[in-house]
Amino acid sequence: MAPRWEYVEIRARDGIVQAGAPVIISASRATDIPAFYADWFMRRLEVGYVKWINPFNGKPYYVSLEKTRAIVFWSKYPRPLFRFLDQLDEKGLNYYFTFTLNDYEDEKLEPRVPPLERRVAAFRELSERVGRSRVIWRFDPLILLEATGVAGLTRKLQRVGEQLHPYTEKLVISFADVGTYRRVPRNMAGTGYQEFDSRTMEEVARGLQGLNASWGLQIATCTESIDLSAFGIVHNCCIDGELMARVFQRDDLLMRFLGRSSPAQTSLRSPAAGKDVNRRLKDPGQRQACGCIMSKDIGRYDTCPHLCRYCYANRDAATAIRNYERYRAQAGADSEAILP
Repeated sequence: MAPRWEYVEIRARDGIVQAGAPVIISASRATDIPAFYADWFMRRLEVGYVKWINPFNGKPYYVSLEKTRAIVFWSKYPRPLFRFLDQLDEKGLNYYFTFTLNDYEDEKLEPRVPPLERRVAAFRELSERVGRSRVIWRFDPLILLEATGVAGLTRKLQRVGEQLHPYTEKLVISFADVGTYRRVPRNMAGTGYQEFDSRTMEEVARGLQGLNASWGLQIATCTESIDLSAFGIVHNCCIDGELMARVFQRDDLLMRFLGRSSPAQTSLRSPAAGKDVNRRLKDPGQRQACGCIMSKDIGRYDTCPHLCRYCYANRDAATAIRNYERYRAQAGADSEAILP
């Protein structure tokens, strides 16, 4: 039977409450915590718990950080968190970054992310600080535009990859599926986007295969059912037990959760061993094509000021900006949840 989180009692502002105590925290699929809420995150580590609001029913869920041993940071510009890395290390916490670094400047699809050259510099600095295995490059999502086509998209991948490949071990991609989300087609109107089909996906994969002959990266798809193994592309686990077991093997508590209780077991070099960890701990709360292992995401929708036009986590730009300004105005770093 796969492990489940323990529950503990904590003292929150509402009094004594029950809280889940996850071993792995995701920070966050729902918003860019490193870029905009790093001070809040560090404050919550000190206090020892987070109040998470369910986006579907608005109910609160308390998350104890008492047993947390690993954190996966998701970000498009994590530099604001850099000043806290020493504190994370001093606390003995394990962490790695999935760093989304796209090239949509000309198309203005990511209107409030920093310029490409600044993001590349931040990626390299982070890699040099924590190691290339702990900074994963995401070009996510791949967006097919009428004006650029597959060839233009491949050139964008090449432009970024030539600058990043010495600083990472892995590239993760996904194919934009705009029509899946209710609001995203409206936000993408006028961009000339086109939905991918199997042919265009394979064309991108073939182009990446050629580029990767000199890069030497592992390339993987995020939450995609298509089989691109013929092009050397595998299915990814973004919350990756194999990576944790390989990189953080000195943490006995984390290894026990991953089912690796001996040095021999933690030395996961074979793909089969890694798949076993990720298969056994697969997160049942994620989509079927998602390979992530169990974690608790602590982010909140409608709070990311990057304002990417393809984003499914913001209802609209005005709501996201209004919520972020509310957070800043109300000294949100001291609040239990991202929004007070």
